[in-house]
Amino acid sequence: MRILVVEDEPALRSLLVQALREDGYAVDEAADGREGHRKALENPYDSIVLDVMLPFMDGWEVLVRLREQKATPVLFLTARDAVADRVRGLDHGADDYLVKPFALAELLARVRALVRRTNGRDSPKINLGEVVIDTNSRQVLRDGLALPLTAREYAIFELLASRRGELVTKSTIYDHIFDENDDSLSNLVEVHVSHLRKKVGKNLIQTRRGQGYRVPLEGEPATDTEGT
Repeated sequence: MRILVVEDEPALRSLLVQALREDGYAVDEAADGREGHRKALENPYDSIVLDVMLPFMDGWEVLVRLREQKATPVLFLTARDAVADRVRGLDHGADDYLVKPFALAELLARVRALVRRTNGRDSPKINLGEVVIDTNSRQVLRDGLALPLTAREYAIFELLASRRGELVTKSTIYDHIFDENDDSLSNLVEVHVSHLRKKVGKNLIQTRRGQGYRVPLEGEPATDTEGT
């Protein structure tokens, strides 16, 4: 999943970006509100971490303008703990609110919750029969045993499973799994999916040649498409 961090304080922005990447997200960053607003409109983020006090355009304005075009989940960061400020943020379209200073573990948990809600899930676990995805621990388990997935393989599988039954194109996978600094070639999606199918089982990821991939709905007849 892909996250945008909009924070003008360099040390905090670097800390947030590093923590989110270590938690398995593709992360873009912006140092002011104007840049953050532009990136938020241009890219399909799964969540945005947005500071309130920003140069050029404050977080309130970024949020209002964003909500005119997109419903991307937003976690507001602010040093102001007044009830009126929290109410203002939520009324303007923020999905959650975190007061500085905060614990990184709490921020990561709140981001995970926002991403789950975006995909219409209440539970941190995605059950695919004998295979279960635990989005909190970022593990895929079969019969209780963790499968040896790379971080990118896990990210792709979570994306496909969160859209179970839908056809997910390669470009959609690329947009949500790779960040703006990643120079990976798009054909690497095919390589990752090929390795992933060998690990989780070919029947769990169907390939539509020239179109994309899908995780079948529960009860669909098992199919085993070859290649990627």
